[in-house]
Amino acid sequence: MITFFSRKRTSSLALAIALATGAAVATTAVMPAEASAQRKKKKDENDGGGYSKEFIAVYQPLNELMNTEGSDLASQRAQFDALAGLLNTPDEKIAGGGLMFNSGVRLQDPALQLQGMEAMLASGKVDAANAGRYNFIAYQLADRLNMTGKARTYLQAAIDNNFTTDTITPASLRIAMMESYFGNSEFDAGFKYLKDAVAQQKAAGQPVDEAWYRRGISVAYENELSPTVYEVATMWLADFPSEGNWRDAINIARNLNEFKPAEMLDLFRLARQTGALNSASDYDFYIEVADARRLPSEVKSIIEEGKAAGILVDSNLYMVEQLGIANSRLASDRADLPALEADASAPNAGLRTVVAAGDAFLSYGQYDKAIKFYERAVTMPGVEMNEELNRLAIAQIGAGDYAAARESLSRISGSRMPLAMLWTAYADELEGETGAAPAAPATM
Repeated sequence: MITFFSRKRTSSLALAIALATGAAVATTAVMPAEASAQRKKKKDENDGGGYSKEFIAVYQPLNELMNTEGSDLASQRAQFDALAGLLNTPDEKIAGGGLMFNSGVRLQDPALQLQGMEAMLASGKVDAANAGRYNFIAYQLADRLNMTGKARTYLQAAIDNNFTTDTITPASLRIAMMESYFGNSEFDAGFKYLKDAVAQQKAAGQPVDEAWYRRGISVAYENELSPTVYEVATMWLADFPSEGNWRDAINIARNLNEFKPAEMLDLFRLARQTGALNSASDYDFYIEVADARRLPSEVKSIIEEGKAAGILVDSNLYMVEQLGIANSRLASDRADLPALEADASAPNAGLRTVVAAGDAFLSYGQYDKAIKFYERAVTMPGVEMNEELNRLAIAQIGAGDYAAARESLSRISGSRMPLAMLWTAYADELEGETGAAPAAPATM
């Protein structure tokens, strides 16, 4: 089963730190005489700054009330609305906004806090050291007030200004942005943001945090979004190709689909190659869909590998029975290969014979011969095209021809699409490894 995904729909991620609701911000106090002088100076300089007398008349008593311990600030709540209408110059916005924000903290009024923070940010006077923090506060407040558009705008500004704390990383901010989309079921936009963020991170030569992928996969899995879940999974596997991650990706495909036995066989072949087989039940299922009567070499190899790994034991009666069948069939099956090859190579060979030859040689790891017969099969009328393209790609991967395998896999549609995407990720992984040896999907 999947190890880290749940079927619970999640709401917007809360980045909880005491910035928005529990901490005041430093602002410039406006004293009447100073304000008058500044207003005259700014007016003379004609730079749009300074303080109007109307602003001072409303601001000053509110500021004194705010700074008086035990004062009844709540009774003057309406005056803050009046003050908001008087914030015209940069100086008025930074001073008035700071007063509104700090008063909002004291009154536990997030709407007033946001109004004040927006005014300060609009002033252009927030210093660079605080820009990220102030935008993050505005994001928190807007998110709390369900103002999604504003929340995203301020969160992006916090990201752009490189905001972090001891507990908040750039990756967690990106996840918060994704959550703003996912929480509103805006999945297309959310996954576009994820893909763009990954591309930007890589273009900058920076590593991608695995948490981005894990959250994206979790949301896609919970909401059964196909092919999105496999698109994100292949991105994840490209950067973090561990056995455990492969196991999770393969289990996602198993859990979201009702695969037929032939499809399960090719999924288990991928699990075998990526080290994702780790339970007796998986081995038993693999042995069943491979069928010791049809593919004795592959079944024998699977069982021997499972026993060597300590996963299959002799007390497993089903395994013992199937190993006996495989051993009894192996010599004759191998002896029949030359005749099968000749029959399948004949100009008048039927589709069934050609496919059987491809399957047999694939199970013995004779990839060049398997490729030849699968390539012929996909040109014949009545072929199960997606199945034979998948098997052709597996053989091409085994032969080390990853480009050809990707081309074959790109032609697959329908129920085998998840398999095609995961096998493509495996081909990419092998090609990216230095000195990668050809894969061996089903050899002795």
